[in-house]
Amino acid sequence: MRIVGGKYRGISLTAFDGDKIRPTSDKVRESFFNIIQFEIYGKSFLDLFCGTGAMGIEALSRGAKSVNFNDASKESLAILKKNLSKIKVDGDYTITNYNAQVYLKGADKKFDFIYIDPPYKSELGLTCLPLALSVLNENGKIILEDEKPFDKEIDGLTVIDRRKYGRVHLTFFAKEK
Repeated sequence: MRIVGGKYRGISLTAFDGDKIRPTSDKVRESFFNIIQFEIYGKSFLDLFCGTGAMGIEALSRGAKSVNFNDASKESLAILKKNLSKIKVDGDYTITNYNAQVYLKGADKKFDFIYIDPPYKSELGLTCLPLALSVLNENGKIILEDEKPFDKEIDGLTVIDRRKYGRVHLTFFAKEK
C-alpha cells in the first residue's frame, strides 16, 4: 500500500496484519482522486472510517487544506499515526477516536468532502449518510464506498455519480438543490 499521487507519491504505508481490516486499494484511491483532482486543492476532507489513513493522507498529498481522520478503533489510529510520521505533512489535520455516528452528531465543523468507508457487512454507511448531510458544505460531496451498489434514497441527498472497481462500488452524493 502506497500513496499514489501528489507530493507524497510513492511513500509506502503501514497496513494491518491479516485480512480482518480491508483498506481501500491503491487502484480505487487513484481512480477516486483522479475524479476529484481539480476540486480537492484547498478543501476540507473527512476520512470518517480512516483505518490506516490512506484516503486522508492521499487527500493531503494532493493539496487538501485540512483532513479530519476519525476511527473508533485505537488500533487503526496507532497505524494512522505511524503512517503520518512517514511524511512531513504540510496541511492541517486532526485525529479523533469516535464512533462514526457520534462524531457526525457532534462535529463542530463542515467539510467539502466526506469519505465514508465502513466495514462492508455493516449498515453503518446507510446510518451515517443522513448525519453526514449536516456537516457537508453547500457544494460538498459525500462518497460512500461499499461492496454492493447503493440503491436507497436519502432525504436531502442526490446521487451524482456511481463507479465500480472490481467488487468496490463508489457512490457520490451532493446536497439536493
